[in-house]
Amino acid sequence: MQPHGPWQILRSNDIYRDPWIEVRCDDVIRPDGREGTHVVVQMKPGVCVVALDEEGFVHLTGEFHYGIGRDSVEGVSGGIEPGEVALETAQRELEEELGLKAARWTELGTVDPFTTIVVSPTQLFLAEGLSGSLPRPEGTELIRCIRLPLAEAVQLVLDSRITHGPTCVLLLKVHHRLSRAASNPAR
Repeated sequence: MQPHGPWQILRSNDIYRDPWIEVRCDDVIRPDGREGTHVVVQMKPGVCVVALDEEGFVHLTGEFHYGIGRDSVEGVSGGIEPGEVALETAQRELEEELGLKAARWTELGTVDPFTTIVVSPTQLFLAEGLSGSLPRPEGTELIRCIRLPLAEAVQLVLDSRITHGPTCVLLLKVHHRLSRAASNPAR
């Protein structure tokens, strides 16, 4: 038996594995003392990037996402490849998806978009000092660049028209960061 917070794991069974996710089913003793099962989906750790240009516009992606069955407006996102550090992934994904390079990168923390059965840590980045490059989307990606003022993007989050969790958190963090900088110019 292996302790896992207030749970006890009796045994783990791998159910499915591919390059992006692993699914396992644990036989457990629940916090209430009863036996049960708990499924865990482990996703490849990832990044989410919001690119901000000198005019205060953010560059986001617009794309149909199979899982939710609709278009979604999001920051540039992708999985961290083996041997890659998060910043390298962020830089690679920004260039692949939007054809942008950035001179300045700021890491703004990590979010866990899901916490009950899905493990998917996502590191957040702000990219600034933008210059153009050629996008190189993957064969599964039909990405449109959406450029809009940061304040408008934040309003889309507040109106639930941007719903991708890491993008929502990242846009709010960027807005907060810039608002604090504007109110404290000496810092």
